[in-house]
Amino acid sequence: MAEERTERPTSIFELRPKMQLEGVVRRIELYGAFVDLGLERDGLIHISRLSDRPVSRVTDVVKEGDHVTVWVTDVDPEAGRIALTMVKPPEVEWKDIKEGNVYTGKVVRIERYGVFVDFGAERPGLLHIREMGHRFVHHPSELFQLGDEVEVRVLHVNRRKRQIDLTIDDLVDTEMEKEEEAHLPTPMEWAFKKAQEEARRRERERARAASGKKSRRAEQDEILSRTLQQLAQ
Repeated sequence: MAEERTERPTSIFELRPKMQLEGVVRRIELYGAFVDLGLERDGLIHISRLSDRPVSRVTDVVKEGDHVTVWVTDVDPEAGRIALTMVKPPEVEWKDIKEGNVYTGKVVRIERYGVFVDFGAERPGLLHIREMGHRFVHHPSELFQLGDEVEVRVLHVNRRKRQIDLTIDDLVDTEMEKEEEAHLPTPMEWAFKKAQEEARRRERERARAASGKKSRRAEQDEILSRTLQQLAQ
């Protein structure tokens, strides 16, 4: 996941959504707080953007003179408007999460039925125990610990319920194939492999030869049988 970094723009024209900034609360209104960002215009944190929980009064969260960390949600340089939030935006937006996408995240919760992996979305995705590979797993803790980094693929996403199902099945298979391809056989292993192939080739030839002999013998026996029957008539 991306590392947090505070930007220091010198103009409103340099602002971009999700840009992290530092500022000072200059004015409080019923509907939000205005923040001095060191630019030509102050930014506004709407009361709904002060926290990820409902806020009754702006002063319950910030006061004039407070130093705050904010993120840009929207900017209109021509109109001089800067919309801010104190709720850290997700690195991965819901609209960008699609089935088949591969992400790298960290295990943040372990349950008996699976583990939850934070890959920068609004909420962690669930890696169910049945999606942890092809071998039987009694409990997810056999494979994962809190804080483990894991590569996952999106199996299903339900935007209405805000649910993300993950898997590592095919990723594990691919990794094993890569390891097998990366392994270069030693001269002894190569010679042994060739000897095995040669032995199998000779065995097939002997089997074909034996089968041919049996066919010829059966044909000769059939001819002899018909000849004897004709003589007996």
